[in-house]
Amino acid sequence: MGQFAHPEVLVDPAWLADHLDDERVRVIEIDLEAGPYENGHIPGAVFWPAQGTLVGPGYRTNFDVTAAGDLLGRSGISDDTTVVAYSERHSLGPWVFWYLKTMGHADVRVLDGGRNRWLAEGHPLTTLVPDVAAVDHVARTPERSRQADLGRVLAAVDDEGVVLLDVRTAEEWRGENFMLAPPQPGERGGHIPGAVHLYYEEALNPDGTFKPVEELAALYRAHGITDDKETITYCAVGMRSAHTWFVLSELLGWRHVTSYDGSWNQWGRLPDTPVQT
Repeated sequence: MGQFAHPEVLVDPAWLADHLDDERVRVIEIDLEAGPYENGHIPGAVFWPAQGTLVGPGYRTNFDVTAAGDLLGRSGISDDTTVVAYSERHSLGPWVFWYLKTMGHADVRVLDGGRNRWLAEGHPLTTLVPDVAAVDHVARTPERSRQADLGRVLAAVDDEGVVLLDVRTAEEWRGENFMLAPPQPGERGGHIPGAVHLYYEEALNPDGTFKPVEELAALYRAHGITDDKETITYCAVGMRSAHTWFVLSELLGWRHVTSYDGSWNQWGRLPDTPVQT
């Protein structure tokens, strides 16, 4: 069985359990609400609510350098800290990876299988909130090579050399839902014309861990997604698209992959972007 292109970006629960007392490691639990964290989290983990940290107003990615520096600083993250991200939602750990790499942090890793695997392998949770000493952290100007903006996606619609990869649910793809509900006034359902549809969780085993490298490569190649083509992933607000970016870029090592973090939240609200249902 082959090895992932960058195996160091994934850690398993045993590795994390052995490093919980390592001052150079900071564990981040991220979620859309605080309930799961408050009910029990990995010892020492700091909680990041997605809204207000990585996501700013209008569900857009928050690339503000000062805000990012403040977030990392109050989380006790220095330039040389190893950050391990996890959640009970499959998409969010890789999303943190994509975001922190874009903001210039060197060592970021994802707990393979997330919170559920941690529990399944018998590791404990705690309700104690860690007392984390803040550090000075100056975030860097975002490095945009992992990101596709609106202009790049518009140009890609008519470019046969680019694969637009929609990783949302089938209901979103068909235009029945805009995120989690039917489109409301000012929202248009559907997908970008010509986009390939492949739900992001197809990359996962039933237990939430990533499939072996051979299965992943075969899965994407069967949908016309290969290393020799540019691929732009998108979803609703950039979380699930970052997960698929992580699979293609970090696990398979494919070189021409970006995530359109504006995703359908931006595309579907504009009056003149092309939409297909």
